[in-house]
Order: sequence, then structure tokens, then C-alpha cells
Amino acid sequence: MATPTPSQPSADRLVGPPATVNILAVSDHVNDLVYSGNIRERFRHIDLVLSCGDLPPNYLEYIVSTLNVPIFGVRGNHDHGRAFDTATRGSIAPGIVDLHAQTAQSHGLLLAGLEGSMDYNGGPHQYDETGLRLQIARLVPQLLLNKLRHGRYLDVLITHAPPQGIHDQPDRCHQGFASLRTFLHRFRPRYLIHGHIHVYDRQTVTLTQFEDTTVLNAYGYREVRVPLLQAGVSVAS
Repeated sequence: MATPTPSQPSADRLVGPPATVNILAVSDHVNDLVYSGNIRERFRHIDLVLSCGDLPPNYLEYIVSTLNVPIFGVRGNHDHGRAFDTATRGSIAPGIVDLHAQTAQSHGLLLAGLEGSMDYNGGPHQYDETGLRLQIARLVPQLLLNKLRHGRYLDVLITHAPPQGIHDQPDRCHQGFASLRTFLHRFRPRYLIHGHIHVYDRQTVTLTQFEDTTVLNAYGYREVRVPLLQAGVSVAS
């Protein structure tokens, strides 16, 4: 099993100076800097928003309506109930694309998503390892098509829960998935951005390199600058 170490992704595959996509990733906590009248000024450089779950729909709707950029997301283990009942098929809330077990392309980036947490009480959007492997299996044909068309499987995977042994915690609810580690080893996205693990201490590790993938915890909000690869570059075999 590879040992995660804090690092930044290698730049040897990038075309320099590369164009970059500015991502605002949000998860688990309504942040006053985002949910404010200054959001458009503060985040005017943002090209794309990614939600990693456990956020109220009205918060996500506020972000999409004020920034006017594409927003993709996955649901967390708390994303159910009356507030989510009005969402149409394929969306989490109006204007927010549900990326669970789907791929998408935006601003030249190949995206994919996996919702939910480890099953701890049988609630919605909870999976055991077998259940998440079945969700990953739904993604595989789409990833193979990406590989044929673009020379790589994907650039960014968003999840709610982290991989096993990376940013996770020992209690059942906050354990990471071993199947996500296997996914990273096989499909080698450049980034995995997750939520679910709350951060209360600045000493908490929120960035870890696992093989070719930079794993980031987006608790609250996090800005991520993703350099675009040269067309046709292969990053996984």
C-alpha cells in the first residue's frame, strides 16, 4: 500500500506556461466569506464550482446565481429530506449538476463524481465497500470512453468521503473507502477533492499526494488552480 506524503503534483506533463482553471470547491460548512454580498468581487476569477456535499441547496443556489459559472456536485450523507425533494433528476438543486457516477467536461477538464459516506446507520447516500464498488463500476465505461477520446481517464474526481487512510478518521461514519484508493491507483486522476472530514485545527493535514493524485479536503471552501494539459497527453495507462 502506497504511503501518502504531503506534496504538490508533478508539473512535468504540463505545457508551460499553462492555462489554468480556477476552481472553488465547497463542502460541509456554510462559510461567511462565500455566503456574503462580496462573493462576486472576492471570487470573480473563479471559472468552476465543485460541491463535495453536506451543504443546503439554498447555499449552492446562491453561489451559482451570483458567480454565474458552472457548478457540479455530489451529495453527502446529510443531503436528503424536504430541502432536496424539489431537485429534478440529474441535479442536486436548481442549476447544480449531480455528478454522482457520471462524467462531465468543463473548461477543458474531465470531471467525475462519487457521492456519500461509509454506511453507519443505513441512511441515504451511505455505502459499504461493495456498494461503492458498484457505483464505481457505473463510471468505468465512461472513463474508458474518456481515455479513447482524450488520452486520459479524468482530471478531477469529486467525492464526499475521502479514500481510506487519507484524511479520514477512525469512527465508522468518517472512515474512508479502500475502493477509492484502488480507483486512484487504476485511473490516476490528477486531483481528488473531498469533503466530510471537518477541520477545526490548522495543523490538520488537508493536502496529500497519493501516487499521481493530489488529494484535497475542501471543508468550508478551498480554491484550486488546475493547469490544463496539452491536448492528447496521456496520464494513465
